[in-house]
Amino acid sequence: MRKLKLQVQISLDGFIAGPTSEMDWLVWNWDEALMQYVDSITEPVGTILLGRKLAEGFIDAWRSRAENPETAEPGANKMNDTPKIVFSNNLESLEGKNWANTTLNKGNLVDEVTSLKKQEGGDLIAYGGAEFVSSLIKNNLIDDYYLFVNPVALGKGLPIFGDVETYLALKLVEAKPFACGITVLHYQPA
Repeated sequence: MRKLKLQVQISLDGFIAGPTSEMDWLVWNWDEALMQYVDSITEPVGTILLGRKLAEGFIDAWRSRAENPETAEPGANKMNDTPKIVFSNNLESLEGKNWANTTLNKGNLVDEVTSLKKQEGGDLIAYGGAEFVSSLIKNNLIDDYYLFVNPVALGKGLPIFGDVETYLALKLVEAKPFACGITVLHYQPA
């Protein structure tokens, strides 16, 4: 059975974006050890799951990061070549989006993700979008939580655990600090 991983950058106080979706607080000067860690998470991934709001910037950003082979960012080809599924009730089609390797899914999130997890292939990974990730968490669909904790407190912002209706017990698999200031907390459901 495929696992669904969640990889998100998060503030010390539990937000993945500021109150108006700002992300200027994120640490991006990642050291080599953190980049290798990310590679180890993404290497077995066969499908990327995205909510519509994140997909709007995510897909175009990774495409532009790979356009010039001389300046391409590490990991850009993996992000572009990996099939992506955008979950949305608002989009009617992907026509005109220029999103290669991307399909639209308008089905029931729990049923669709459960079905994907039962299929053959590499792991699934979700990268964010507060509403989308909150729905995955609320419905206990995440198998591995990779929380990239940034050394900043925002005070207010977009949470991903705000929709949890019952106690969510997690067990710590690993806590790994990196020289750039990010600490990765890897949890699994208890």
